Amino acid sequence: MTLILTVLQILLSLVVGIYFFRQLRRDRATHPAGGRAASAESEHVRHLRSIHLTQPLNEAVRPRTFAEIVGQEEGVRALKAVLCGENPQHVIIYGPPGVGKTCAARLALEAAKQSEGTPFRQDAPFVEMDATCLRFDERAIADPLFGSVHDPIYQGAGPLGQNGVPQPKEGAVTRAHGGVLFLDEIGEMHPVQMNKLLKVLEDRLVRFDSAYYDPMDSKTPPYIHDIFKNGLPADFRLVGATTRGPADLPPALRSRCMEIFFRPLEREELALVAENAARRAGYELSRANAALVAGYADSARTAVNLVQLAAATARQEKRETITRSDVEYVASCSRRTLLRDPEPLKAGIPGQVNALAVSGAEVGSVLRAEAVASAGTGRLRVTGVVEQEEVSDGRGRKLRRAGMACDSAEAARTALSRLGVPVERYDLHVNFPGGAMVDGPSAGLAMAAAMHSAITAQPVAADAAMTGEISVNGYILPVGGVRAKVRAAARAKLKRVLVPWDNRDDAGNAEIEIVPVRTLEQALALLNVPAPVSSSPTLMEGVLAAAPEACASRAAKNA
Repeated sequence: MTLILTVLQILLSLVVGIYFFRQLRRDRATHPAGGRAASAESEHVRHLRSIHLTQPLNEAVRPRTFAEIVGQEEGVRALKAVLCGENPQHVIIYGPPGVGKTCAARLALEAAKQSEGTPFRQDAPFVEMDATCLRFDERAIADPLFGSVHDPIYQGAGPLGQNGVPQPKEGAVTRAHGGVLFLDEIGEMHPVQMNKLLKVLEDRLVRFDSAYYDPMDSKTPPYIHDIFKNGLPADFRLVGATTRGPADLPPALRSRCMEIFFRPLEREELALVAENAARRAGYELSRANAALVAGYADSARTAVNLVQLAAATARQEKRETITRSDVEYVASCSRRTLLRDPEPLKAGIPGQVNALAVSGAEVGSVLRAEAVASAGTGRLRVTGVVEQEEVSDGRGRKLRRAGMACDSAEAARTALSRLGVPVERYDLHVNFPGGAMVDGPSAGLAMAAAMHSAITAQPVAADAAMTGEISVNGYILPVGGVRAKVRAAARAKLKRVLVPWDNRDDAGNAEIEIVPVRTLEQALALLNVPAPVSSSPTLMEGVLAAAPEACASRAAKNA
C-alpha cells in the first residue's frame, strides 16, 4: 500500500512539474524580455536617442511669453479671460495658419494655473492632438482620442485576455483630465468622432462597452468592473483651433464653446517677426529687408522660413548679414510673389474712389473703383467682379447665384436718380482694376460715389476710403469686416474712412478717422462732392437733422 502511494505521489509530482515547465516556456515565448535580440533592440533605441539635430528656426523663435505673440493682443486677452479664473470655458480659436494659436493656448493654461480661484492644479496637463490624423475604427479596437477596449479575441490580450477579460485603454480625453485638450484643425474632424466628443464634453467622462464584458465574472479585476460601470473621467477644457470659418463647424460644438478670432498679421508685424527670427539665428537683417521678407510672406511661419533659408544662403558665403539679394533669391526659389501695396489715388481725377474689401480670414484691402460716364440711354456695365458664385444654404445644399456687386450697382444708380442725378442720360461703366474679386453689397457706396463723380466731373477726396451697402432710397446699410477694412485703410496711409452709421462702433481702436454716415447724400457732401438738390426736401432735412452736427455743417456748406 505504501509503495502504491509513493508511486502515485511521484507521478503526480511529474505531472505538476511538466505543467509548470510548459507554462514557464510559454511565458518566456510570450515575453522575450531577456533575449539577445531584445538587448540589441534596446541598444539600438539608446543609440537613436543619442542623435540630435540642431533645433529648427521655427521652433527656436516660437513665443515663450504672451508678449512675443505678435499682433494678437485682443485674441490673447480674450483667451486668458476664458481660461483664467474660477470657471474656465471650452473655446474655439479661429485664424489663419502661423499666427500663434497653439502657443497662445499653451501659455494660457500656464497663466490659468496662477490665476486666483482656478480649478487647474499645478500639474494640469496640456494634451495636444491633430484632428486631421485621428485614426479610429467602427469596432473601437483603436481610438487614441477617446480610448478603446482590448477584447480577449485580439492578439496581445495578455493573461487577462486568456481568461476572457476585456481591457479598457484610456485615450487623450482621459490623459487631459484636469487640464486642457488642444485639438488642432478641429474643423477637419470626422463627424463620428465629433459626435462622440460632444457627448464627452457633456458628461465629462468617457464610457466603454464590450460584448465580452461580464459583470458577474469573478476573474475580472475590480478596477475593470469600475471602468465599465462608471467610465473613465474626462473633465478637461477643450481648446480647438481651426483655419476654417465658423459656418464650417457644427452648431452643436459652437454652442458649447466660446469663440475667439486671431487675425492675420499685418505687413509691419510680419517684418517684426522676420527681424526677431534673424536675430535669434545670429544674423543681421535690416528693417528694409525685413519689410521685403514681409512682402513675400503670408504668415509668420512663412516669414521665418524665408529668413532661415536666406540665413543659410549667407552662411555659405561666410556672411553674417542677410542682404536684399538673399531675400529675393530665396523668394524666387520658393516661388513667392511680392505683394505690393496699391498705389495711392491721384487727386483731382473724377470717377475714381478708394473702396474697401475683406476676404479670407479677415484680410482687408484697399481697392480702386473707377467709373466712366458717356452720353447714352442709361445702360450700366460692371467689370472686375465675380458674376456667379457657389454658396451653401446651411443645409448641405450648394446654390449658384449672380454676383451681388451688379445688384449693388443697380441700387446705387437708383439712389442717385432719387437725388436728382440724371443717370438715365448716361451710359455708365464701373470697373475694379486688377481683376479684383468683388462681391456682396459692401461696394455699393463706393460705386455710387464713383458714378456720381464721373457724371458731375467732380473728383472724390483722394485721402478717403469707404464701405457700405446702399439701398435704393439712398440709405447706407451696415456691412461686415469693418475692422479689417479700417486697418487696410490705415496701412495705405489714408486719413479717413466712411462707414455705415450702424457700424460706427465696429472699427475698434482705429489709427484713422472714422466717419459714420447714414445716407448717400451725406456721404457725397463729406467727400467734397457737391450734393445735388434733392427731389425730396423733407427727406434731406430729416437726414441732416439726424446726422452729427459736424457732418450737417459740412453738408450744408457744400450743398
